[in-house]
Amino acid sequence: PGLSVYAASKGAVIAFGKSLAKELAPRGISVNTVAPGGVATRAFPPGSPGAAKRAERIPMGRLAAPEEVANTLLYFALDAPDYVTGEVLSVSGGPPA
Repeated sequence: PGLSVYAASKGAVIAFGKSLAKELAPRGISVNTVAPGGVATRAFPPGSPGAAKRAERIPMGRLAAPEEVANTLLYFALDAPDYVTGEVLSVSGGPPA
């Protein structure tokens, strides 16, 4: 409750990425989206009550480190996933409970 605008904006980013992927694929440009789950930041520092509460819903039992999300972005920057486009990669520690 109270997060409808936030949820809508995330959905818009995903739809935008998929649309760009279709438009740019013929030019050899891939577009993918990374969808991070809970991340340990200044808003949710490790060991804080807020971080602990969020981590309870994550199957891996913890928030992601910012570097873990960054590593996922680096994967898409490599040449290896050159046939991957229009995808959404969840970096969430598993589906929420």
